[in-house]
Amino acid sequence: MKTLHDFQDATERAPATASDTVEMPVLSTWPVARWWRVSRLTAAATLPALVLLAALVLLWQWYASQPDIDAQILPTPLAVWGVLVGQRDILWQHMLVTLQETLIGFALALAAGVIFGTLIDFSPWLRRAIYPLLVASQTIPIITLAPLLVLWFGFGLVSKSIVVLLVCFFPIVVALADGLRSADPELIRLFRAFGAGPVRIFWSVRLPGALPSLFSGVRIAIAYSVIGAIFGEYVGASAGLGFYMQLKQHSFATAGVLAAIVVTALLSIALFASVAIIERLALPWYYLQRRRQG
Repeated sequence: MKTLHDFQDATERAPATASDTVEMPVLSTWPVARWWRVSRLTAAATLPALVLLAALVLLWQWYASQPDIDAQILPTPLAVWGVLVGQRDILWQHMLVTLQETLIGFALALAAGVIFGTLIDFSPWLRRAIYPLLVASQTIPIITLAPLLVLWFGFGLVSKSIVVLLVCFFPIVVALADGLRSADPELIRLFRAFGAGPVRIFWSVRLPGALPSLFSGVRIAIAYSVIGAIFGEYVGASAGLGFYMQLKQHSFATAGVLAAIVVTALLSIALFASVAIIERLALPWYYLQRRRQG
């Protein structure tokens, strides 16, 4: 009876088809050239958003400059820019604290999401036991848990990282579990016919097919991660963008609050764009298939 190794040897000896000759140059592209191509595509995709953003900022500047608009209630973009430039060192230090909390919490959420998503796929019993609890956990407002986390773990890094973990965990584990379940059944039966076990099928079929879904969940999670860190800082902290916003709110410095919001938005966009670039570099075959289908 043929084994899986015989099937692989036969595949390697098979003549190259037209599709193989097309995919080879793409998969063998140098990393630098591939990174440059991804950067150009990202720049072209973000150009319309930048144009719309510039138009909104100009509209904001015109409206906030009207005589009947109180500058303390609605400062102009130029006033916000003045805060960004004048307090850039302070904002940078607070941003580093928030970034640290975000990355630690997101890394924990990614590791836990991959582990639980894999366990759910391997065991139907675990899926029936864990999945409802995951859904039920999303009905608990973070606003009720964050003060308890600060009470239990203090005002430091641990409590903020746990808040980020709770915010990011659910979309990652659900995306991975659904991606693993959507594996091609015909390909799975083919691998089983050649003697492949569950572990080999997982690494060769299920996991590669689930990576696009996993990255979709990661993009959603990374977009909310900074918000989770700032919310934890609002509850109790001694540094971070959320702490900076509270200080400016208490002193009625609206321009400072808006400046911190701008930094938060830029940080979230940077993290989201980093995940998108990593996805394109890690899954060239997926985007090649999408271009062919499109």
